[in-house]
Amino acid sequence: MESQIIRPGQLTAHQAAQQLGITLGGVRQLVYRGKLKRTGGTPRQPWYAISDVTALRDERPPHRGA
Repeated sequence: MESQIIRPGQLTAHQAAQQLGITLGGVRQLVYRGKLKRTGGTPRQPWYAISDVTALRDERPPHRGA
């Protein structure tokens, strides 16, 4: 449920997961490991900076599909 109005330059957890090609659980793991920082929202609906998500996406190796 993404009913909040997001500030420009922010992504929801769902959007971040989609950009990174991972699940919401994967986003939570990145936060837990300190590789991604929450920049707003609420504890249940966090926001992430677009620049942080794109930096993570760019440093990940390309996905090799089967």
